Amino acid sequence: MTMISWRKSLTTAVAVAAVAVVGATSLAGSAAAQDERIRWRVPGAFPTSLPALGDNLVWVADQLNAASGGAIEFRVAEPGELVPALELTEAIGSGQIDAGYNWIGYDQGRIPSSPLFAAVPFGMEPWEYSAWWYYGGGRELAEDIYGAQGVHPIFCGITGPETAGWFREPINSLEDFQGLRIRFAGLGGRVLQALGANVTMLPGGELFQALERNVIDATEFSLPIVDQRLGFDRVATYNYFPGWHQPFAAFHLEVNNDVWAGLSDQQRAMLDTGCMAGVLRNLSYGEAIQGEVIQGFIAGGVTATRLNEDILRELYAVSQEVLAEEAANDADFARVYESQEEFRRNYAYWRTLAYLPRDFYGDPTAQTEQGAEQ
Repeated sequence: MTMISWRKSLTTAVAVAAVAVVGATSLAGSAAAQDERIRWRVPGAFPTSLPALGDNLVWVADQLNAASGGAIEFRVAEPGELVPALELTEAIGSGQIDAGYNWIGYDQGRIPSSPLFAAVPFGMEPWEYSAWWYYGGGRELAEDIYGAQGVHPIFCGITGPETAGWFREPINSLEDFQGLRIRFAGLGGRVLQALGANVTMLPGGELFQALERNVIDATEFSLPIVDQRLGFDRVATYNYFPGWHQPFAAFHLEVNNDVWAGLSDQQRAMLDTGCMAGVLRNLSYGEAIQGEVIQGFIAGGVTATRLNEDILRELYAVSQEVLAEEAANDADFARVYESQEEFRRNYAYWRTLAYLPRDFYGDPTAQTEQGAEQ
């Protein structure tokens, strides 16, 4: 072999080796990129057709997919499609599914403190809960308590107050709750049980028929627009406010602990950021669409009104007894409840001084009624 031929052969070998290295690096990069992708089946606790309740999961999923350039994909599943809607936390903690979007108040039977992260009678308003979660120790408490269940919770949505319920007959005193067959969730249900009501838990999809067939006398479920979609205004005459049992309703994206531990810092940051955006979107959207719905209830013959103040004060007193009893029976409940109460005491200085009184602008519903009479 001549010197020139030898040099050509060497050059060719080096080029082939370089291509091989580049190819191997490219394949490794592709594999690494594949490892960085999230592909989860994510069930929700509520149908995605329900505005401000079930559709927030779809919005968060779409935003994460767009912001990540397709690296994060949630294949959203309807309630019951993968696991029963009331068993999401258990399924996630056991590794049956990677993640789910949940109202964790449904965990009350297994995790007594869970309603405090979901809805508290006469508790925080939505923005107050958000402040407590992010800056008052709420997130750390939830991660500790739910971490023991194999679950990492991410605050991912919140709405304002629910209605206080739909009733066939008027509620004029606490005695009207005695013997009442009513669907009621969370700690509010415990309060009504203490007042002698027969409280049951039924999925949202069964409530219309239960009311229509007189299986139950009354129900609560969600925001006015959700209750309208479920048809409550067609089978019950009295819709009461305010939602004393749920001044806020918080929702969380729950991720299996081992799955969360296997994510990169970037992936975790994107999930946290997407859910924080979901909180703002959910509250904003929920607040924007209720007034017109309530006006529609009134125009359709529904009595949409507030419980009288005496009833509310009595419900408050019973609620305090129930909360104290729960705190005495569960150490986790006690420490979360005390954290919330301490935050509220400090926050009260700001809220009391900074915001206009609630009745400063008068009662627009009273003005509507006066205009109708004229």
